[in-house]
Amino acid sequence: MDLRALRYFITVLEAGSISRAAHSLYVAQPALTAQIKKLESELGVQLLERTHAGVTATPAGTRLYEDARRLLSDADAMCERLQRLPMGPEGSVSIAMPFLLTGLLMGPVIAGLRQSHPRIRVFVLDDSSLMVQKAMLERRADLGVLVDTATLQGLQVQPMATEPIYFCGHDEQGKVAPLLYRHSTAENTPCLDFTHAAAQPLVLQSRRFSIRQTVEQAASDLQLGLNIVHEHDSARVIRSLYQCGGGFTFSPACSVAENPQPQHAGSAWIVARVCNPDLQRRYYLARQPGRTHDAAVQVVQDALLMQVQAMIGEGRWPARWDYAAA
Repeated sequence: MDLRALRYFITVLEAGSISRAAHSLYVAQPALTAQIKKLESELGVQLLERTHAGVTATPAGTRLYEDARRLLSDADAMCERLQRLPMGPEGSVSIAMPFLLTGLLMGPVIAGLRQSHPRIRVFVLDDSSLMVQKAMLERRADLGVLVDTATLQGLQVQPMATEPIYFCGHDEQGKVAPLLYRHSTAENTPCLDFTHAAAQPLVLQSRRFSIRQTVEQAASDLQLGLNIVHEHDSARVIRSLYQCGGGFTFSPACSVAENPQPQHAGSAWIVARVCNPDLQRRYYLARQPGRTHDAAVQVVQDALLMQVQAMIGEGRWPARWDYAAA
């Protein structure tokens, strides 16, 4: 069954006879009769009642007539929409990204691509940094943003950005504020030495998460213990705990940028850059080597990098731009 056969059937039924339909279609009557019989054979039902006065629809023919009119109308509209679209790359592109970055970046990226490249569809897999790596290794994503991972088997990996890690929470007892100081590299954000941060009551994710690993390594290097009072895997639970005063946490700059100070926090709310050592989180852009020359992937990659660079340049994300085109 094809669209032409459906158009022939509709014309025959509306004309009331095969001969009149053949005349209006500029088709030989035997050829038109053969098309109708072929359609009936393919569908396995009789579509027309043939009489000396012409043809009428059977119940199956009436149903096909209604459905075919809608189908042909949709097909015409689809052709019109496609003809109005600008030429350019098309296809589906999947991005795997840590969920802390997704809210900061992907809304503007997807909205912008909808305007500039409407034939490209973007799917986002947002998860923990470990799951992002897994999605890339299993080739379930074309592009991925890796955390603190400069190489990954079989992938093209390039540095993208580096952001500081902050110490956040309610200083209800006023013990942290006297420990803060200004540092020239931290601009207007106060600093807190890691030694003091480690001694505060902490709410952290488990050791399988990259921020916890960074904090653990810094503590080990300084031979310090960590005063952990709550440990949960869920980033939402951690956020809820430190925002309600359940302890302090270490948070990447992207999360601080996306989730500003709680409205009820008041002057006791602390956001300080961790120093001595400076705790940082590095992001790398990974790409499947098999899609190196895929135009749609390149467009999405360029849009993502442009958004990252714009947010850093405008100060909306306090990070350092590290990307250098290969």
